Amino acid sequence: MKSFLVIGLGSFGRHLASRLLDLGNEVMILDRDEERVARLAQRATAACVGDCQDEQVLASLGVGNFDACFVCVRDDFQCSLEATAILKDLGARFVVARADREQQIKFLKKIGADHVIHTEMDMAHRVAMRFSARNVFDYFELTPKYAVFEIETPEEWEGRTVAEVDVRRRYNVNILGVKAGDEVEPLLNPSYRFQKDSHLLIAGDKEDGLRLMDRL
Repeated sequence: MKSFLVIGLGSFGRHLASRLLDLGNEVMILDRDEERVARLAQRATAACVGDCQDEQVLASLGVGNFDACFVCVRDDFQCSLEATAILKDLGARFVVARADREQQIKFLKKIGADHVIHTEMDMAHRVAMRFSARNVFDYFELTPKYAVFEIETPEEWEGRTVAEVDVRRRYNVNILGVKAGDEVEPLLNPSYRFQKDSHLLIAGDKEDGLRLMDRL
């Protein structure tokens, strides 16, 4: 279980806070709109109505105690910039800021954002990768260099063990698990035999992953 601060309860911030709570985390929410806070207050670990541009408000939350602080303010870039800068000045461990436009990313990073989310651009990259790469059912970018791919078990692997295929050495990727429906079973045993029609979650350098896709 981790502890998070979610600032800004528009559509993205609200869904983010809800999902973090669903995953069993402690989540504190902050928004200047009392109605938005009230919608999530009963589920949230803690709730605060206040201005995220007010340093005293943020200081009172003990931002250095959270594993990550999310700045999800929308349609007010100045507010997002100020909140991000204040959080870093107050000793926040990790600040994730949202950008509405591509040009905003560099400014948020310059003032200290540890990670910037551009929802439309991130989704566009994911969709482009998923539908342009062969045999990919889903795709998650971990960093600009590394990603997780969901693929169908290659026909040539069926009935063979992980050790026999020698996936790591031959393809330079790691198999994280086997997916059946919405359930994922971690794959840790090298004696596991690949099954027909099963899906695999593989992780590694994006270029290595794409090369594997092209060979299937």
